[in-house]
Amino acid sequence: MLTGEMKSILAAARHVGWVMEPEAKRLFSLAGLDVPRFRWAKDKKELAPFGEEIGYPLVAKIVSPKVVHKSDIKGVVVGIKAQPELMEIYQRFSQVEAFKGMLIEERVSGIEVIIGAKMDVQFGPVILLGMGGTSAEIYRDVSLRMAPLNPIDVGSMVKCLKAHELLEGYRGSDPIHSGELAKTIEVFSSLVMDLQGEIESIDLNPVMCSSTRCVVADARIMLKR
Repeated sequence: MLTGEMKSILAAARHVGWVMEPEAKRLFSLAGLDVPRFRWAKDKKELAPFGEEIGYPLVAKIVSPKVVHKSDIKGVVVGIKAQPELMEIYQRFSQVEAFKGMLIEERVSGIEVIIGAKMDVQFGPVILLGMGGTSAEIYRDVSLRMAPLNPIDVGSMVKCLKAHELLEGYRGSDPIHSGELAKTIEVFSSLVMDLQGEIESIDLNPVMCSSTRCVVADARIMLKR
């Protein structure tokens, strides 16, 4: 069930048409999904204390209602090691139209998975699981199920991926925490059911899955028109 804080996040984004990443991650955190430690720096003076609080190396992302796809304008920088670099990136991002600040967050690692949802006219909410990252649209290794999902659905979705062996520990690599992935998908499915009257789609891409956790590293919520 949506809390009052979740509803406030959605209402504040209504005029833009989508929920920008800092607020999307706040909503997902409230729903019980694992997100990186992050701060939304709306002023350059906030960078130093935020940087020290989260700890280097950091990831920085532009926040602007005009920038839906951050990678198109090089709006994501990873591996930031010190404050001067953080300041330079903020200055570059601030030149972008409708600049609203910069998201800074801890750097997380793991195998990239995409988890998404779309409101289908005929079937209602449909959940997608696939191998994620920037190559997701090239490989198109995905499985789809209608929400809500149960544990059997989730297990089947994972097994249907052509690259599922990568998640299970391929050629000596550590397997991901399958329980955390299953939990993430199930919590996401439940949230989508609660949001189905509010949204057109949600993309969690990537979700970084390791042997200990599955973290929503990037997120976007497109609202219903």
